[in-house]
Amino acid sequence: MTTTCRTGSHDQHDVYAAQCPGREVFDLLANKWTALAIGAMEEGPQRFGALQRRLQGVSPKVLTQTLRRLETGGFVDRTVIPAVPLHVEYALTDLGRSVAQPLAAVRHWVEAHLDEIGSPAAAGCPPGGAPSRGDRVVAAPAPVAAAGGASPPNRGTEKAT
Repeated sequence: MTTTCRTGSHDQHDVYAAQCPGREVFDLLANKWTALAIGAMEEGPQRFGALQRRLQGVSPKVLTQTLRRLETGGFVDRTVIPAVPLHVEYALTDLGRSVAQPLAAVRHWVEAHLDEIGSPAAAGCPPGGAPSRGDRVVAAPAPVAAAGGASPPNRGTEKAT
């Protein structure tokens, strides 16, 4: 689906086109920490520590990067409250509240269908699909002897782990 660019910067927006700036927005919004942070802020402004406790498993570095990207994108406002020590609150902007609804629908759908979804973790596959320590790794076949009778070094005898 293509839409006309309201700013006049482009003829149209087509997120399937390689150079469409909408791809960066998809990259941001499709991130799990983004979706969860926006969901946590639906309840109102949140301090960093409260967000980190709510988003169990997120590191301070990743949460900081996520909040900065959301602020840069116009989805979140960062407010410094002068106090000792300083307090910083993060709150959704109008744009952030507008994207919170579809993201909430995705979160609710995931929770409702989690038992039906074949997850990589349930299949014993770590994130990214790389083999885990218990996976069987098959060695490549040994190279064929070169012309002239010389045998190549034996490279196909690695142990399967």
